[in-house]
Amino acid sequence: MSAHRGLHSKLTFAGLLITLGIIYGDIGTSPLYVMKAIVGAHPIDADIVLGGVSCILWTLTLQTTVKYVLVTLSADNHGEGGIFALYALVKRTKVRWLIVPAVIGGSALLADGIITPPISVSSAVEGLRSFYPELNTVPIVIGILFALFYIQQFGTKLVGKFFAPMMLIWFSMLGILGVLQIVDHPEVFKAINPYYAYHLLSIHPEGFFVLGAVFLCTTGAEALYSDMGHCGRKNIRISWIFVKSTLILNYFGQAAYLIMHEGETLMSLGGEFGNPFYLIMAKWFYPFGIVIATTAAVIASQAVISGSFTMINEAMRLNFWPKVKIKYPTELKGQLYIPSINWLLFLGCTLVVLYFQVSARMEAAYGLAIILCMIMTTSLLNYYFIIKRVNWMLITAIILIYAVIEICFLVANMKKFHDGGNFTIAITSVLIILMATWFRAKKISKSYTKMVKIDDYKKVLAELSVDLSIPKYATHLVYMTNANRADEIEEKVMVSILQKRPKRADIYWFVHVNILSEPYKTEYRVTEIIKDDLFRIDFNLGFREPTKINLMFKEVLRDMVKNGEVDVTSRYESLSKNNIIGDFKFVLSEKFLSNDSDMRWDEKIIMNTYFMIKKLSLSEEKAFGLDSSSVKIEKFPMVLHPPEKIGLTRID
Repeated sequence: MSAHRGLHSKLTFAGLLITLGIIYGDIGTSPLYVMKAIVGAHPIDADIVLGGVSCILWTLTLQTTVKYVLVTLSADNHGEGGIFALYALVKRTKVRWLIVPAVIGGSALLADGIITPPISVSSAVEGLRSFYPELNTVPIVIGILFALFYIQQFGTKLVGKFFAPMMLIWFSMLGILGVLQIVDHPEVFKAINPYYAYHLLSIHPEGFFVLGAVFLCTTGAEALYSDMGHCGRKNIRISWIFVKSTLILNYFGQAAYLIMHEGETLMSLGGEFGNPFYLIMAKWFYPFGIVIATTAAVIASQAVISGSFTMINEAMRLNFWPKVKIKYPTELKGQLYIPSINWLLFLGCTLVVLYFQVSARMEAAYGLAIILCMIMTTSLLNYYFIIKRVNWMLITAIILIYAVIEICFLVANMKKFHDGGNFTIAITSVLIILMATWFRAKKISKSYTKMVKIDDYKKVLAELSVDLSIPKYATHLVYMTNANRADEIEEKVMVSILQKRPKRADIYWFVHVNILSEPYKTEYRVTEIIKDDLFRIDFNLGFREPTKINLMFKEVLRDMVKNGEVDVTSRYESLSKNNIIGDFKFVLSEKFLSNDSDMRWDEKIIMNTYFMIKKLSLSEEKAFGLDSSSVKIEKFPMVLHPPEKIGLTRID
């Protein structure tokens, strides 16, 4: 924990280097395809090139630097970023509809995670077409992606040792390649004047829709915010100065080259897969450039995949996603691996590659989903500013400026809808439906969970514990509970203890897990409800902490035994004499939808979908990290809107 906090509180050279390897993969590989997307298959037009590179400069300045690096990074949740961390911050305002931008934004960012690896790797690998025009790059791209997803299970220890130096080489190469072209055509620097961007957008017939291609230069800004917890705000802000400088130099270098070849086409300059990124390289450097670009693209993909794991983990904690298996491949804080998500992402990436075949077609699918995420982040930022009591005039100005900018990007990107944008929107829509259904079903389930006062059952529990006429069920009987109050318990728990085969135990335990809005915290509280008979343990865990109740419960017991609060020795005479620890039995309840439910049509769809997904998700005992050999699963019917009276008539 101290190392984690230190990372956020101080600026170090190692932190800056690691930041290069982790944070900037997505945004850092955008020179591979942005200028190519702006020019397209049309003859090179100097006005479009100058206007386009001017738009890129001011987009990186206003959207990435000001909005994300300066403003949004300040909205951290105990050092963690991302749209779900931001939602966790602002949901305390009790504004119910904030769930909408959180779900839409999270879904869009996950959809972006399916398109980023294919477009980055494809753009890099297609450089081989300059040597082998007939080469089919699809199998190569899929092979690289498979290797990338396969190694996820081993963790990313390579980040500090390999990824960071490689990204330093990558960004240095971007800057040097750009400078070499700018030296031959320094007039390109006039694009710094925002007039050229204005001229393109307002006067040129197709100018406004060039924004759809320009937007690709900032798509990694949202991922930059999501990955803040790995490196810290200070390291990101300082390293961004270097990253932005090299990006701008490369974009301006590509623009200088294109202006010098006005009237020609990318195809005439470099064949079917002519790319200004590769065209500005010297021929002798081509093979090295392709290798470095491909490596950078793989690292960019790695960053997106790791970010997706983190986001799904947060979504589970916030009840947006079904429980799935999580592994922790290294001791690094926050490092995790989710097998099901890993291979679903690989499947999605493979489908993208097979469907679009080449990066030029993927560009049309890229950007539309992520601009939705950015708009959702802006809407949540509004409430963050309110919480921080920022002057309302300043709030209004910031939100209006970015609302206009991002709506313009959205409109420009809508042109891509029929060319491939519908693909990512379809994925986003599926994810939105899944998250919304799961969240709503959890709310419905909670509203139909009846709570009872423990005080009403103290007497019978104390008597049951010493009733020798009932066979002992376990020395220690442990129930997981969702009851937030220590003086309440679900009615079904009492039904399980007293009626579903009365369960006599020497000590009863009620265990509650409370997921906090902050990412990293591990606290617990013990409440003695009946002396030596009934205890309640409340675990307060950060939303990024692993839920390992089996290990945590044992640690609590060790502390309690050490403090003389409880005796966990077996109560069986022969075992007690030999100081044998008593047996523990965990009881979990599993709900099923009762046939007696009288639901509305929308509730029927939501709940049936919920229980269908639940069958595919992680079981409760695995989700809580319990040893299945000591767990008993009991099924309880969930009755929604039970009929008050059937109206039976007795006959003789």
